[in-house]
Amino acid sequence: MTFEQLIFYVLAGIAVLASIMMISVNNPVKAALWLVLAFIATAGVWIMMQAEFLGIVLILVYAGAVMVLFLFVVMMLDINLVQLKEGFTRYLPIGVLAAVAIFAMMYMVLGPHQFGLDKTGEPVRFAADYSNTEALGLQLYTVHAYAFILAAVLLLVGIVAAIALTIRRRPPHEVKYQNIDKQVRVNPKERFEMVKMSAVKEKPVTQKQEGDE
Repeated sequence: MTFEQLIFYVLAGIAVLASIMMISVNNPVKAALWLVLAFIATAGVWIMMQAEFLGIVLILVYAGAVMVLFLFVVMMLDINLVQLKEGFTRYLPIGVLAAVAIFAMMYMVLGPHQFGLDKTGEPVRFAADYSNTEALGLQLYTVHAYAFILAAVLLLVGIVAAIALTIRRRPPHEVKYQNIDKQVRVNPKERFEMVKMSAVKEKPVTQKQEGDE
């Protein structure tokens, strides 16, 4: 076994162990931390495959940004752990059967008879000055340009749909907007008005008027 194979099996084992712990622990915060470890191990495997850009993006975007957002949401929500544990043993056989079926389908699609070295051959070894980012950019913006644009349009539609579904419709008279330009250009004479009026003296109340009241 070569040193490269040893590193691969270590990273793959860490990713599998972290994935199992993520779905088996009861604490949601710990599950999110195990998922971060799975992301880091998977990024290491991608870097070994000379996909440095994808590995760095996985660490920066998913482990660094998305999981931080997940942790904030999980810690802000009041999650009832007792309610989460209810029905675990009842649905355990169904979960085991689903996991076995998923692994069986993955083996049939990604097994050695489909992606073995005798089928695909040895991976191409690039030189040290090879840029994975440049190669990925050339593929995205030339060969797969239309698919890339279509994915961008779908993401834009998803953002617009999320905003349209969550926006709150309120009557115009209940909504107050802040006009910064109007506030900057305000003239004090337009806000204050000095009004001159004569002093008014109240009439004293007599005993007769008090009796009438």
